[in-house]
Amino acid sequence: MKKILCALLSGAMVLSMTACGGGTSSSAGTGEGSNGDAANPIRIQIGYEMNPGEPMDVACKEWKRLVEEKSGGSMVVELFPSSQLGNKDDLMDQMIAGKAVITTGSAGYFADRGAPDMGITFGPYMFENWEQLDKVLASDWWADQCGILEGQGLKVLTSWHFGERHTMTTKPVNSVEDFKGLKIRVPNNKIQIEGFKVLNATPVPMSLGDVYTSLQQGVIDGLENPLSTLYAGKYQEVAKYVILDGHIKDFTSWVCGTTFYDSLTDEQKEILSSSAEEAGVMNNEISEKAHAEALEKMKEEGVQVIELDYDELKEATKSFYEMDVFTSVWSEGLYDTLQEIINS
Repeated sequence: MKKILCALLSGAMVLSMTACGGGTSSSAGTGEGSNGDAANPIRIQIGYEMNPGEPMDVACKEWKRLVEEKSGGSMVVELFPSSQLGNKDDLMDQMIAGKAVITTGSAGYFADRGAPDMGITFGPYMFENWEQLDKVLASDWWADQCGILEGQGLKVLTSWHFGERHTMTTKPVNSVEDFKGLKIRVPNNKIQIEGFKVLNATPVPMSLGDVYTSLQQGVIDGLENPLSTLYAGKYQEVAKYVILDGHIKDFTSWVCGTTFYDSLTDEQKEILSSSAEEAGVMNNEISEKAHAEALEKMKEEGVQVIELDYDELKEATKSFYEMDVFTSVWSEGLYDTLQEIINS
């Protein structure tokens, strides 16, 4: 009888430990402090604002497939579109704290997180085409900037084209002057906030997930993003004007925390990065087509498309690069440094 009782008590203790996350299996599955294997894989969460079906979401599914295939199942990727995992700032804080999380980051965000010179790549009308942007991303200058960001706890894995950013509004904007006073949703970073201030608009930082309702309620007058993102978010239901201002050639950099990254083996690091590069090629190929298709669908759904003069917009935002808020923290001659890379 005593033997039976002891066996029952022992089994109950095992079940209790399992239910409470006891033992080593829980920590091994998070990617923190474990190299992982197929039976107990490293679990990586990738969170992003884009909605299901957008080019970046499609490419993320390919990234997930490649990582899991190349790792033989020892690395498992979980995808969280539509800000399901939380907002960007919270995710970055989690990554710095060591969580096995990856998210998108723009140069504007990184400028506010210890790499101020990066922010200039998100300045209005810095690049006239994607070739100029890609020159900068392949430069020693960009590699040095990524090194500075690593010192702040964030590792850049790769960068993908996101799309040319345009503005969508509830009111027509037929000239640069019409931006005055418009409340435009922007991501919460200084670069993009000030980029709309120079147009005399009123930038309103908020999560993309809150934009639809805010447009409905008149809290904001518009937002800016690539066309495929605007269409996927169904903003054309509540905002009927698309302003093809093309103020930013937007690229997004996928980042994770250095603590998590350093916990991986060299092979796992290579799998994560090379898979991201491969998926990025897919993303860049399908994104341009998706933007063109989104514009046509918007037109079919009653959206009015307005084109503004590029040179007029560039001239109107020229003062951005002379603002004390940036020149006081940027390296001396930074604008000229970028121009040299672009024109080399």
